[in-house]
Amino acid sequence: MRTTLIYAGISGTGFKTLGQGMEGGWISHGLAILSASAKEKGFDVDLIDLRVLPNWDGFRNEIKARQPTVCGLTMMSVDYNPVMKCIEIIKQVNPAIITVVGGPHPTILPQEVLSNSKVDYIVTGEGEITFPQLLSAIAQGNQPPERLLPGIHPDLDTLPIADRHLFLEEWRRAGYDANSPEIPFVPDLPSPFVTIIAGRGCRYHCNFCKPAEDYLFGKGTRRRSVEHVMAELRHLRDRFHFASFMFHDDCLPEDRPWVMEFCRAYRAEGFTQPFFCQSRAEIILYHEDMVRLMVEAGLKGYFVGFESGSDRMLRFLRKGTTREVNIAAAKICQKYGITIWANYMLGLPTETEDEVRETISMLKEIDPDYYSPAFYTPHPGSDLYNYCTEHDLSLIADYDSYRRNPTEPKIKGLDFDFLKWALTESQRRTPWNALKRKARYLWKRYASPSKAVRRVKRLAVVRS
Repeated sequence: MRTTLIYAGISGTGFKTLGQGMEGGWISHGLAILSASAKEKGFDVDLIDLRVLPNWDGFRNEIKARQPTVCGLTMMSVDYNPVMKCIEIIKQVNPAIITVVGGPHPTILPQEVLSNSKVDYIVTGEGEITFPQLLSAIAQGNQPPERLLPGIHPDLDTLPIADRHLFLEEWRRAGYDANSPEIPFVPDLPSPFVTIIAGRGCRYHCNFCKPAEDYLFGKGTRRRSVEHVMAELRHLRDRFHFASFMFHDDCLPEDRPWVMEFCRAYRAEGFTQPFFCQSRAEIILYHEDMVRLMVEAGLKGYFVGFESGSDRMLRFLRKGTTREVNIAAAKICQKYGITIWANYMLGLPTETEDEVRETISMLKEIDPDYYSPAFYTPHPGSDLYNYCTEHDLSLIADYDSYRRNPTEPKIKGLDFDFLKWALTESQRRTPWNALKRKARYLWKRYASPSKAVRRVKRLAVVRS
């Protein structure tokens, strides 16, 4: 019995996009751990990654060639259209192929997905236990009569390591030179590069996200033990000789004891590879000793959700931080040479143009290394999505518009031309910021304060 997992995350990017941008170079940990869990039970699993295919005819040919018994697909809201197109083609090729869909969107809106009769099963929540159980039932000829199968929260330390070979084999088969398990996206993270997930869930309550994540993982955060993560890193070092990595966790530093233990274990094991992770501004500000320890262990960059420069909007978002805290956290990052990847939103519900300008001015003061802007997108399952629905604010007319990219208006009543201006202005560095950035570069290059200062002074004279 062959099980083919399908990665359909091409909405807004299209076919043949492997290696293009962040989304084009990462594995799906959901599918990779499902594969490992199924293989652990003796099942034959392979992958079709739409990012390596030329078009839908290419997908049809793959289904014909592989003749799977079961096809498993993961679906975020933005993936709805390509996932449903995959299922349509699968059933055209062979109506007997059993289709199973999991992921955030079917967990949050199961009846919407079940309304498509070509979807045979939905697995809600976490699927590492339920999906192999379903495969066993199918193999024994005892298919469950119910189509909606609730997932079971597993003990994360009992799960196998993510099956990165699932993606590597598919990429190599398609002709890509894939010696790195994943494709790095910034110079700070050299190849071979990998991503890992230490835990699931988030203990915070931002209304643009919650409670959707709670439906998937339960309330709060569950995290693998430090030793379990270290075992995965040892495996990745031995197998792939990775040179850098990134934690995918929503907010790794929220668990201070875990992070402190990890940093000590990481250094004791002899690891020196740099890494990135996501954090929150107030954690950075109020736990500088932990920040310093992370830097000593190898931290090179934080993804920080600054979101807005307006205190009113931050309260509206239930972010639990302030403009002042955001700016202070950035200064700590710069003090320790930490790369800042700034996540922020424009075009929020109730946001005024003056509040947008507050975000712009905050960013000019923060001066991040990388800008990651979004036009606010109301996602199903969040309290802010419900607010937009109740107040008839959403402009989302197609699932493809659930992409966070700032390419189209998402909320009614906002001046789109102004938002486009704000998008550009928010990423424009002041001359002083550009000069400071050059100074930091020269400092690193010459490793000599006196040489760097002399060159910066000459630059300042030229600019004046």
